[in-house]
Amino acid sequence: MTTSLGLALLGVSAAAQERAPEFPAEQIKKGADLFARNCATCHGARMRNPQWAVDLRTFPRDGHARFVDAVANGKRNMPAWDDVLDPEQIEALWAYVIAGEAGE
Repeated sequence: MTTSLGLALLGVSAAAQERAPEFPAEQIKKGADLFARNCATCHGARMRNPQWAVDLRTFPRDGHARFVDAVANGKRNMPAWDDVLDPEQIEALWAYVIAGEAGE
């Protein structure tokens, strides 16, 4: 019984990771606008064809803390944005990255 419960929980966990979290449309739109203004130069317009940066369309859906840390503090060649973006704006970017074009 323990094995079947464990397998059932694994199935639920995998399904939950595949689904994008629900975000309000306004938050996704705000994130898209912020992305176009601040991120598209490196990550590509609408997250397509990044020149030298991470393809954010493949960013792990369970990587919220990693995303916030990278945006706020920078990572490798990416500068820190904590002096430009407030936490609410970073959350809007997260919503856009995770919801992507499906959110529009």
